[in-house]
Order: sequence, then structure tokens, then C-alpha cells
Amino acid sequence: MSTGTSTNPSTSTSTATATAPATAPAPAPAFEDRLRAVARDRYHDRHPFNVRMHQGELTPDELRRWILNRFHYQRHIPVKDALVLAKLDTPRLRRMWLRRIEEHDGRAEGEGGIERWLRLGEAAGLDRARLLSGEEVLPGVRLAVDGYVNFCRLRSPLEAVAASLTELSAPGIMRTRIAAFEHHYRWIDADGLAYFRSRETQGRQDSGEALGLVLDWARTEAEQESAVAALAFKCDVLWSLLDAIDHADGKEQP
Repeated sequence: MSTGTSTNPSTSTSTATATAPATAPAPAPAFEDRLRAVARDRYHDRHPFNVRMHQGELTPDELRRWILNRFHYQRHIPVKDALVLAKLDTPRLRRMWLRRIEEHDGRAEGEGGIERWLRLGEAAGLDRARLLSGEEVLPGVRLAVDGYVNFCRLRSPLEAVAASLTELSAPGIMRTRIAAFEHHYRWIDADGLAYFRSRETQGRQDSGEALGLVLDWARTEAEQESAVAALAFKCDVLWSLLDAIDHADGKEQP
């Protein structure tokens, strides 16, 4: 999948590629298959908390705890995307990535993915001021989100973009989640599911663009390895976030 750029931003901050001899990369189809396998096999849809959610086994308090803590991740998505955007060296690439920020922040008040998540919280009985305060976010969730933001701040453009490829699995989990909420959690107003519906389409577009960049930029074996490791790290971030929510004793948040 070609993006039409001749630059290789992956080398701008990667010490590994600067010191190690370049090795022939795997063919693009094999590399893509490997990335898709990581996104599929290590995605957080397999986490016990997500499994229980989709099977309709969460209590209202558990679901609210997830919505509140996951919002801490959601509100930092445009922050990490701004850090990625600053690494991109052409107007075309920056325009492409800018759309991601607009998707979450909106172009005006009352628009965007963050607003849709706040409405999900309201549909579940959480006041938006409570979500926006961030006071009840679990320490483990803060640590996971900070780790991801700092990864995008400090690593190469290749690694930062590759970490976003968990979106390859997003459309599938969104379809499963919508069906689960409609069937098992009917006490949540259907309008509150707008975030999930929008991500089913946006996730497909975002992951396709990011995958094209990673396939173009990873031109050596070392660069391919760094991209795979970045994606695995992001899977760990999402898994750790759910670990913190799943293992909370329930006393910290009603």
C-alpha cells in the first residue's frame, strides 16, 4: 500500500536503525500479515473484562467504572495525535493526521468523539462534570495512558504510527460492542452508542492510512521489528488499562 512519499521518517529518532547494519526487510505482504496478527491476537477484546462486557455480565457500576476510566484514555487521543502530527514532515501527511484530531475534538463545541463519549456517560447515568474532572481515574489507568502518550512523544514517527494500528481490530470490536449494549444493557439510551457507531467507520479509514505509512516507512528488518514492537506495546497499554479497571475493588467508584 503506497502513500506516495519518498521520505523515511522512521529514521529521525531511531538509534537502532542508525547503528545497526541495514538488513533486507520481509516482503510487504508478509510484514502486513505479521502486523495484522499482532493486532488480532493481542487485542484487548480478549481481556476477561471485555469478554464479560460483551456477554452482558457487567453490573451497572462496573460498566460505569469502565466508561469513566476509559474516558481518560479517550480524552488523550488527540493529545497523542498532536505529538505524532508534529513529527510528520509534509503538508499532505499533516493534513491526513489532523483529521484524527478533528474527529475526536470536533471542529466546534458539541462535536467529535470526546463529546460522543461524554454523552455515553450521561446515558449511563454519569454526569459529564464528573468525567471531565478526572478525579476518580484509577492510578493504573493514568499510568497506562501516560505511557502511551510519552511513547508517541519520544519514539520515532514509524513507531508512533505503528502503535496506532490496534485500530485494525477496532471495527470488529465496535460491531460486537454495539450488539452487546443493545441486547444486554438496554437501560443505556441508544443515542449514547453514537461513539461506537462512528468508530466502526473511522477506525477502518484511520487504520488503512496508518498501515500504508508503516508499510512504506519500514524499509529494513530492524524498522519492521520496531514497528511490530510498537504495536505490541500499544496492545499492552490497552490490556493494562482494563486490568486496572477489572481489579478495582469497587469502593473507589460507585
